[in-house]
Amino acid sequence: MAVLLALACAGCTSAAEPAEPAVHSTATAALPTSAGELEELLLDDVPSGLPRVADDELDPPAGEKGADDVAAYAEDAAHQEEVLGQYGYQRGWERFWRGDGALTTVFVDQFDDPAGAATYAEDLARNDAEFYGGQLDRSPAGLPGDCVLMTVEQPDPGHGMDGPAVFAWCGRGVFTVSVAAVRPGVEDARAEVATVVAEQLDRLPAP
Repeated sequence: MAVLLALACAGCTSAAEPAEPAVHSTATAALPTSAGELEELLLDDVPSGLPRVADDELDPPAGEKGADDVAAYAEDAAHQEEVLGQYGYQRGWERFWRGDGALTTVFVDQFDDPAGAATYAEDLARNDAEFYGGQLDRSPAGLPGDCVLMTVEQPDPGHGMDGPAVFAWCGRGVFTVSVAAVRPGVEDARAEVATVVAEQLDRLPAP
């Protein structure tokens, strides 16, 4: 499943006074300049409480991604790496949570500028719609206006999904956030995606 979700890239042309509540937003934080700094912005947990999958338990491994890693998903890796350079791709990070037939994934990618991030998100959405056979919703209720949503109610058995899947691609400044959830029911998958998108976007620096 890790490979299938990453295939979206193949066709692209995080009595004392009471303590202050935890604040997850990094709206005033500087942009990451390394993979380690980007990792700090990713969600550690998802609302559904699914256990996180160790990066090295997946093939290829999740975690840190450079342009060469993303390009390796494509049939023509050299061409894909060139395309990623045109987007201004800098670095990315992936995380997976899985249990009892359910799956949630978060991909965060960083680019040189917002235009590259927005174009990448649009191409991911279009390519995944073609690959999975889903319909894109460009004005999804409950998600930010720069997000695109796709629902696949009856996945092809060859795609390795155990139930309906919901995908979202969002841009936030120089970042692209891609979230997917597989659940026994569409509504559960959509609810997970909407909440994960909101929490992940909240952790990223403001545009």
